[in-house]
Amino acid sequence: DGVLHYQGHLCVSNVDTLREQILSKAHNSWYSIHSGATKIYRDLWKVYWWNEMKTDIAEFVAKCSICQQVKVEH
Repeated sequence: DGVLHYQGHLCVSNVDTLREQILSKAHNSWYSIHSGATKIYRDLWKVYWWNEMKTDIAEFVAKCSICQQVKVEH
């Protein structure tokens, strides 16, 4: 089909903007509503794969101002 797969997961190329879009949609969707890195990783891993995926997700969540506010309040 012309799409690269790794162990059944769609490989996301090393394009930061594409990865940022995927992370943003996963993190800000009504389904996840600012979930933590572990849940986002589990959800995304069902479909996607890229090198350093766990690290990228953890860094993305750590930069989220809403998540940081909620974390400080609790």
